[in-house]
Amino acid sequence: MPVHNADIAAIFNKIADLLEIEGANPFRVRAYRNGAQTVEGLGRNVSAMIEADEDLTKLSGIGKELAAKCMEIVTTRQCCALEKLHRQLPPELVDLLKITGLGPKRVHALYHDMGITSLEELQKAARDKRLRDMPGFGEKIEARIIGAIESRLEKKPVIMRAVVVQYAESLKEYLKNVKGVNQVAVAGSYRRCKETIGDLDILVTAGRNSTVMDRFVEYDEVREVVAHGTTRAMVILHSGLQVDLRVVDKDCYGSALHYFTGSKAHNIVIRKLGQQRGLKINEYGVFQDDKKVAGDTEESVFQAVGLVFIPPELRENRGEIEAARSGMLPNLIKITDLKGDLHVHTSATDGRNTLAEMARAAKDRGLQYLAITEHSKRLTVARGLDNSRLLRHIEAIDQLNAELKGITLLKSIEVDILEDGSLDLPDDLLATLDLVVGSVHSRFNLTQEKQTERILRAMDHPHFSILAWSSKVVRS
Repeated sequence: MPVHNADIAAIFNKIADLLEIEGANPFRVRAYRNGAQTVEGLGRNVSAMIEADEDLTKLSGIGKELAAKCMEIVTTRQCCALEKLHRQLPPELVDLLKITGLGPKRVHALYHDMGITSLEELQKAARDKRLRDMPGFGEKIEARIIGAIESRLEKKPVIMRAVVVQYAESLKEYLKNVKGVNQVAVAGSYRRCKETIGDLDILVTAGRNSTVMDRFVEYDEVREVVAHGTTRAMVILHSGLQVDLRVVDKDCYGSALHYFTGSKAHNIVIRKLGQQRGLKINEYGVFQDDKKVAGDTEESVFQAVGLVFIPPELRENRGEIEAARSGMLPNLIKITDLKGDLHVHTSATDGRNTLAEMARAAKDRGLQYLAITEHSKRLTVARGLDNSRLLRHIEAIDQLNAELKGITLLKSIEVDILEDGSLDLPDDLLATLDLVVGSVHSRFNLTQEKQTERILRAMDHPHFSILAWSSKVVRS
């Protein structure tokens, strides 16, 4: 099975994390970060590029060293550089970096000064009040660490859908090629197109003599087999993703697909609508008394309760039932409907491509406009633009717009929202732009009240156009 881009990116990011904790050269760390970003964002699989003998060094951010490591990972599924770091530093240390308030220097101190290597050890040290006297910590940070760890341990791990799709679609194709398999569908939150996925639910219809269950647990990417039955199996992939496979009868495929797609709240309402009509609805079909009346297709399930088909993306019990009943279901937006993109970076800051390359790529995708939203000066790690560099960037956009046909570049900036709610660039400069995107990149630990006040004050600015949302800013 091919190594996925997400696997390579994960290895590069782990190397960068461990190097950062070790105190390595920042440029070396940045090289791995850039390499991970490049690989993760590629539209093609690196494995396929290597198989086609393509030169990976032509990719932005991939030099000879990283290209060689890509080759090593693809051919051996391992990386000697990461294994070497694992011998020097416990791999669990990277989990500490995911705790708000812990940067590489603090994790370095926790490991070297206190021997802490895991979240559990860190939690115990914080509860025992052993962190507060360490340089750079204190009681407030200690309390914050306790809260962050408790919140993290309580939550079920999730993975971005953009990453999960690589594993889901490869596994789907693998199962479709198993002898005797007729239908394969990935259900659950994946089919509803949620941004993050906790696990995968896969449904299959197959002939009686199909070996699909055995082939499933033998899949190359399976790390652990949790359960292996005749109609259901569960595995954990090397990526950490849990996958459930169910074999269902052809005549109940539709009802099973509806049931396992969810959401739970949507399914409850559909079952209640069925009860009002004297029907029982479950994963095996739609029944009137003991007689099965529907369930071979999803459409038949909805028709049984007097509804038109509701797309999976809408099944959250947020008004879709009422909309279907009144014939007011919205038309879902497709990629072909998009006319522009209002947030992109170029190589002027932390992007990978030039202004002209971004414009050509956007035009090739059928877009009519593209907002160039470079970072502002406060974000030094991304080489943010100061006043003079932004002015030169505006001139470059104006010049390119004069040459372009079929697409317009909008002059913009992703300006930092400072702690007091002011913006990182002067008003007279912001006034020259087509739109201003405001972002928070610092002081995530403010109280909910202060953080809200900060953002509202920024949004009241006369030149403020769009708020860039960050999960780090949102507090429970």
